[in-house]
This record gives sequence, structure tokens and C-alpha cells, in this order.
Amino acid sequence: MKNVISRIAKFLFCVCILALTAAAQTPAHAVDAEGHQWWQNAVFYEIYPRSFADSNNDGVGDLKGITSKLDYLKDLGVDAIWISPCFPSPQVDFGYDVSDYENIDPMYGTLADFDVLASEAKKRGIHIILDFVVNHSSDQHPWFLDSKSSRTSAHRDWYIWRDGKGPGEPPNNWVSGFGGSAWKFDPATNQYYYHYFYAEQPDLNWRNPAVKDAMFDVTRWWYKRGVAGFRLDAVDTLFEDPNLQDNPITRPGQNAFGDPFEKNKYNTKLPEVHDILRGLRKVADEHDAVLVGETWTADVAELNQYYGEGNNELQLPMDFLFTMVNKLSPAEFRKQIAAVNAASGWPTFVISNHDIVRSYDRYGDGQHNDQIAKLMAALYLTLRGTPIMYYGEEIGMKTTPPTSKEDVRDPIGRTGWPKEKGRDGERTPMQWDSGENAGFSKGTPWLPVPPTFKTHNVADESKDPDSVLVFYKNVLKLRHTNPALTDGSYTAINESDANVLSYLRVYKDHGVVVALNMSDAPQKVTLELKGNGFAAAKSLLATGKSGASGGEISLEPFGVFIGELTK
Repeated sequence: MKNVISRIAKFLFCVCILALTAAAQTPAHAVDAEGHQWWQNAVFYEIYPRSFADSNNDGVGDLKGITSKLDYLKDLGVDAIWISPCFPSPQVDFGYDVSDYENIDPMYGTLADFDVLASEAKKRGIHIILDFVVNHSSDQHPWFLDSKSSRTSAHRDWYIWRDGKGPGEPPNNWVSGFGGSAWKFDPATNQYYYHYFYAEQPDLNWRNPAVKDAMFDVTRWWYKRGVAGFRLDAVDTLFEDPNLQDNPITRPGQNAFGDPFEKNKYNTKLPEVHDILRGLRKVADEHDAVLVGETWTADVAELNQYYGEGNNELQLPMDFLFTMVNKLSPAEFRKQIAAVNAASGWPTFVISNHDIVRSYDRYGDGQHNDQIAKLMAALYLTLRGTPIMYYGEEIGMKTTPPTSKEDVRDPIGRTGWPKEKGRDGERTPMQWDSGENAGFSKGTPWLPVPPTFKTHNVADESKDPDSVLVFYKNVLKLRHTNPALTDGSYTAINESDANVLSYLRVYKDHGVVVALNMSDAPQKVTLELKGNGFAAAKSLLATGKSGASGGEISLEPFGVFIGELTK
């Protein structure tokens, strides 16, 4: 009997050891009391690394610069940073032309610098999200260099090569998103290769299983290095019609690049895209990681497809329809918020990024821009969902486009000038203080520092209780600490009001009301609270003289009121 008991004990011990080992190898999918994943209550912050902080004074931001600002980001209320491409690149499109997916471009530092950044970010509870350029590589990537070496090379089918229709004629009428034909002729092999973007960015052939495996392995490589997820660049463009049918012309005339107006019917948004997203998500789930998508969609129904059936694709497809409400319209914002809340996945809100004119200019009226910047912060940072900030948004940075073609750095601006001035204006250096080059660098910055750095910078705004920065800090602190804002439902109220956008966030017995005056005149609002179980509101955060008396709120022009609801 003793031997039997001994053998059973040994068996159970081995089972326990195996179970513990398996548990150690399986990432813990951390959820809060409400079952939310870490990224659902996180605040994301996009960093354009060239422009954030320069540690070696060569005029270009770098990883050590980002590391030096982690305390600032933590104090601001940031939980995750999305870093635009920092991989080795010829920099034709400022890093979106990758020549090595598993390294760091020397201009930004080294892998050791990245490891330090990852370690220091982890100490502060900040996750790192990398920008993964999935559609194309650089034409200097070893894969493409081999691919174009001969028609029989090992990597030939890793890209899209086709014969022309005839001498000097590309395979079809597809045009590049950055101007000109989407096909470039290679005289050495007498074929054309396809590039949705620049000719220096040849499209990868995702129909080739070897490409899929290699790219999936790239994500695994970075996950093991401490990355918590990826923002997937240009996901719509992964696949093309294998029959290369011509795209339809939508109207006469020419666009800013002198090309016909085409509908990208046969080279974007093909259904096979979702197969790849499901595969990438499966790998991400194995590492408790998040996938953010650059998803330009016509409506929320189309956006919904990117969540996938049973939410098995992107956790955070970006809702760019929200950024396209380019006016202070309560009715338009109500409509958009309601649509996103009705989608099958978790909402993701963004109002600016490195490709979009800054929100400070899009919504500002030239007189009340700081008030409006606070208004927009109160909007997208108090909604149900995950917000993605853009660096400098929190201090009221404005878009500063170049004034002459000679000053343009962005290839889009050089190609399309003057109709298209490029994206330099929204990528200018971060404004840290009122000193030399706004504290960004002691060298000559790669883009000029806007003159507004004298009035809008981190150092000065940190001391001003009425600044845009302090307001951002206050609303983010409230977002992180108030259960109604972290876990609450969203309900629109006072929906007939043409000037004020109002809504409730409710979690169990906790309620918060947000009222935003989107007009340049004072407004008074009697909140529709009776049917929602609340009677009055007590101020948590407000701008200027905005305030509440019982269920009535008084708002100054472009005023903000965020209040705690009482029974």
C-alpha cells in the first residue's frame, strides 16, 4: 500500500510541476474586475520618434530621447506608447520603407537602447507598441534585392512581378497613393513590380505562404523583446486582385498629383486581408498583445468587419470617421459616437496623428483655440473606449506647414506642391520649453520648430493651472480614477441641443455627466436626468466659469463641465 501511495504522490507531484510549467509558458491575460483587457482602459500616445526628443543633438529624435521623457509621459497619464517606425530604413518615407524588420535604425540608436527603453517603460507601467509596416518593404531590403536579381531568384515571388500590357505599358491602370503609376519597370528582368506607395516601397506578396510566415515571425521576435503589440500600417492594401483588373475611373479631371480619380476597387480591402488579421491576432493572443489597425472605412459597418467574427481580428481598429467630423457639431459627434458604440468591438478614438492636420487647427477658430483644445480633450478622453493621443496634442501644438517647396521634407509635398504640401506641418519637433529649439535639440532640428513654442511648451504650461497641458493631466487623472469613466456605459442625453453635446457615463451607483459647449456663446443646459436615476451634478472638472446648480449647467463659450451625479 505504501508503494502505491508513494507512486500516486509522485504522479500528482509531476502533474503539478507540468501544470505550473505550462502556466509559466502561457502569458497571463490580465483582466480587471469587469473582465477588461489591459488595453481597454489604457491611454495610448503616438510618438513620432524623429520629432520627440533628441539625446545626441544631431537634430533627429531618438530612443534615448524617448526614454528620458518616460517620467513626463507617466505623469501625464499615458499607459502605452506607439512608436512610429524606428527600424533600419533608407528614409524615403521616414521609416515606412523598412530594410530590416528586426533591428533599430542607427539614427534612432541600437537594439540595446531599445532594450533599455522597454525595461524603463515597464518599470513605469507603460507598454510599448511598435508600428509594423505590413504591406511593403523598402526596395533596399535583402528580400527585394534578391527578388529583383533574376526571375528565378529565391525571393522573386515575395513581391508582385508582372509583364506589361505591351512595350512601355504597365500591367494595368492602377495609380500609386503617392502619385504616378503603381508599377515600376525593371529593365534587368524585363518585368514590372507593384508598389501601392512609392516605387521604393514594393508591395509584399501576401499570397505567398513564405511571406506570411516571415512576417508573423517578425512579430514573435519583438514580442519576446518586450513589445506589447503593434499598430498595423496600411492594412487595407495587403492584397490585390490576381487578375489585375483595371480600377474604375470615378470622375473626370485629375487629382493633386495629376493622376485620374480612381476607385481602388481591385487593390484595396480584398477579403483575404481578414485571413491575415486573424492569423496576426492569434499570434498576438499568445503574448497578451494588442493590435491597433490603420483602418480607413466608409462607415461603421465596414469598420465592424475589422473586429472580426467573435472579435478575432483587430482589438483596436482606429475610427477615422471620428477625425472626419471636422467641425464642432454636437449632432455629428452624437451620430458618430452612437454608431461606434453599436459596433461589435471596443471603440478606439483618435483626433490626430502623423498623417492628419493637427486637431488644434482643424477645430480651432483662431481666437479660442486653447479652449477648444480642452473641449476636444474632454470629449475623446471621457468616452467609452480607448483613446490614442498624438504627441504635442496635450500642449496645443499647431500644424506648421512649409511655406516653399524648397523647405518640404515629405516626398508627398515635393510631388504634389503646391496643391499638396505634405505632412511636415504635423510632424514638427515636440515643444519642451521656451529655450533653444524648444528644448528638442541643441543641434539643428530636422524640421523647423514652430514659433508658437514660446507660448505652448511643456515647461511653461506645467506651471499654468489654466493651460491645455494641465487640463489634459486633470482629465486623464479623472479618467483613470473614476469608475464611471473607466468601466461605465455611455448614454447620450439632451439630444436635441444644437450647441451642447452631453452624455452620461454610468457604472453601478457611480455616474458622471459630461457637457461640452461647442458654440462661441454661453449656454445653459437643463440635464435630462430623471429617467437615468440621478437628480443633480457636482463639479469634478470644469473650464472657466462653467458650473452646475442642481440639474442645470452653465457653460461659458466652448466650456467644459464634467460632474459627478447624485441621486
